[in-house]
Amino acid sequence: MTPPVTPAVRAAGTYRTKDAMHTRRFLLAGATSLLVSSTALAAPAARRRHPAAGPAAVDAAAPVVASSPANSLIGPIDTIARWACIVDYTTGAVILEKAADERMPPSSLTKMMTAYIVFSMLRAGRLTLEQMLPVSEKAWRMQGSKMFVPLNGTVAVADLIQGMVIQSGNDACIVLAEGVAGSEDQFVSLMNTQAAQLGMTNTHFLNVTGWPMDGHYMSARDVATIAMHLIHDYPEYYHFFSEKSFRYNKIAQENRNALVVKGVADGLKTGHTDAGGFGLCASAERGGNRVVMAINGLPSSNARANEGERLFEWSFVNFENATLLHNGAVVDHAPVWLGQAPSVPLVATRDVTLTLPHGWQNRVHVSMDYRSPVPAPVTAGQQLGELVIANTGLAEIRIPLVAGADVPRLGLMGRATAVLGRKLGHG
Repeated sequence: MTPPVTPAVRAAGTYRTKDAMHTRRFLLAGATSLLVSSTALAAPAARRRHPAAGPAAVDAAAPVVASSPANSLIGPIDTIARWACIVDYTTGAVILEKAADERMPPSSLTKMMTAYIVFSMLRAGRLTLEQMLPVSEKAWRMQGSKMFVPLNGTVAVADLIQGMVIQSGNDACIVLAEGVAGSEDQFVSLMNTQAAQLGMTNTHFLNVTGWPMDGHYMSARDVATIAMHLIHDYPEYYHFFSEKSFRYNKIAQENRNALVVKGVADGLKTGHTDAGGFGLCASAERGGNRVVMAINGLPSSNARANEGERLFEWSFVNFENATLLHNGAVVDHAPVWLGQAPSVPLVATRDVTLTLPHGWQNRVHVSMDYRSPVPAPVTAGQQLGELVIANTGLAEIRIPLVAGADVPRLGLMGRATAVLGRKLGHG
């Protein structure tokens, strides 16, 4: 028997017919009735991606960029960064972006992927922190920032990691690459494979240090991506990025990330080349909310630190994370046609946490689409519809709604009685 659909209009919503599918859409004036708490989860979320834009790399020295607008969830925001991407770690929401998918010279921000590969080898047991790795002449002769490894000597992996992420030692990177993969080129192959697996579509590595080379590039969005994965995938090693200084070979060296030294951020990495300007990838947490920032193309180290601190402050002042509902929450009860129960609970299938400008919770539109009434039998876990969240400044979010209980079908006599009773009720 085909379940009847009786047109009805309520203050909360309506029954609608579209292409012979009877859908019930329940509109809320805001998300207040679903809002249960503010929270932070400990995993990066999937985020939207954009096609590559801009040249394969910046060929000439990057000009000093005057303050110009970046896009944000609350409108244009000026920044002197040439490239920028700020992401909420919990939700993956992009809070701010400016030329975020352009391919740029990443300088020592490259070393975050070098660290990611090293951490994966530690996790797999192919390296230990105490293991001593030999120093080749190539590593010893490497120019740029150095931790001053000894020619033909050996260095512990833990010291090399500190030299790489705190002092940004190019020599340390070469020692690690050769120790893991036998050569820098082989290690670079691992880096590019990993970048592809993480969805870093505007990244291509030619070395492990970020030394300027044509065709070596990342985007600001990809820099933020590897940072989020470092935090989430290898939390046991994230402390290396937080250390304010280290001492090796009787030389004390301070972390080049001024925001870490000041306590504004708890990681990750800085970089600088003539072509790319001064860059910073940093993460900070306040009140349970974590933000990851990637900026590049700044005119000086002071400008990098000042702009990074300003944008962190702007992020935390203007945005909050709001949990609209939890996995397993009952969001409505759908009428059941010819079932042994008159209705079935509709249950959310996951937590829904959104990054929103402060005070925007009541501007979120939440609706539910499902067939009404639902024909029996119904099986617990059966998808019956969707919860739709919109008007957040982000792409529309759809969450499957499933049955929270079994509802067996009435027997023959029960079905006949129900149908007869409905006909009599309609006169």
